[in-house]
Amino acid sequence: MIEKRPLWPRIKPHLLVFDGALSLIIFLILSLAIVTLYSAGIDFPGRVEDQLRNILVAFVVMWIAANIPPQMLMRFAVPIYSFGIALLIAVAVFGMVKKGARRWINLGIVIQPSEIMKIAMPLMLAWFFQKREGMVRWTEFAVAGILLAIPVALIARQPDLGTALLVLAAGFYVIFLAGLSWKILVGLVVTVAASLPVLWTVLHDYQRQRVMMLIDPSSDPLGKGFHIIQSTIAVGSGGLFGKGWLKGTQAHLEFIPERTTDFIFAVYSEEFGLAGNLLLLFLYLLLIGRGLVIAANAPTFFTRLLAGAITMIFFTYAFVNMGMVSGILPVVGVPLPFMSYGGTALVTLGLGAGILMSIQRHRKLVQS
Repeated sequence: MIEKRPLWPRIKPHLLVFDGALSLIIFLILSLAIVTLYSAGIDFPGRVEDQLRNILVAFVVMWIAANIPPQMLMRFAVPIYSFGIALLIAVAVFGMVKKGARRWINLGIVIQPSEIMKIAMPLMLAWFFQKREGMVRWTEFAVAGILLAIPVALIARQPDLGTALLVLAAGFYVIFLAGLSWKILVGLVVTVAASLPVLWTVLHDYQRQRVMMLIDPSSDPLGKGFHIIQSTIAVGSGGLFGKGWLKGTQAHLEFIPERTTDFIFAVYSEEFGLAGNLLLLFLYLLLIGRGLVIAANAPTFFTRLLAGAITMIFFTYAFVNMGMVSGILPVVGVPLPFMSYGGTALVTLGLGAGILMSIQRHRKLVQS
């Protein structure tokens, strides 16, 4: 007769899957987020409750991802990428149009397929380079570039330049970490710089206006430059220690646009000042540092590339959002990771964090 093991020892390995350091860092950022969101969304009843539900969903997704072995992620790489491309094509053909953009599709529930590609793209390229480990030549980089260009072009066409740039960055990080030559990289930079006049002509009018407002927002202070001017005023008015929680005038007098989502950093800066910003930056540095440690210790080429790319995605989110709010980058729809209100981005970030935890957890299981 076979003796069954007690229930707890059997389910324990599947429940206690979170990486302690990474979980603590994310929890601290989310705590700051809820405090700030309460102030920023005080005129939006139910916003905090909705975000708490979003956080719960993100943690469930994180837990599921942390339980999936990296080997299984490799098997799913091509199907997930192919499914994402198919959805992007479907969006281009018969997607839903909102505010002049065709970004969504109704599959019983309304989804934005471009969000899938933020994880599917590095997953696919990490799989691609894993299959060619030790024999990566310029032809492999060319194929990887094509695999990256297809979803980026489809997303930019929607138009959604912000998400297209994030997907481009996610894929580029994998290609760079796979061993892209500095000579090729310099050549790409020179080519992009030389093609800027052509790229300028293909941008939509509103995208060109965003770039012009970055250069001189005062040229249209009550129109296109309003967002940048008001957010930079909020960031600067916080001073050293901020105006205090719930005392941000720019936010509560409704000068800051999208203050619970893309511009929540302006609300945070005004109320908590430079000291609060340094704390938040320190937490993001810890988040990125922990991710890079996981990437450095990953056991396979695939997991190293995937962990490194996901970690750099976190960096890109934070850098672009803070740069946008501070007036050093054009305004694009990029949320501040784990701070901005919204379910889709939070679930995507939770999925990325869960994959990092899976890589770290299964490395330990292999070693033991």
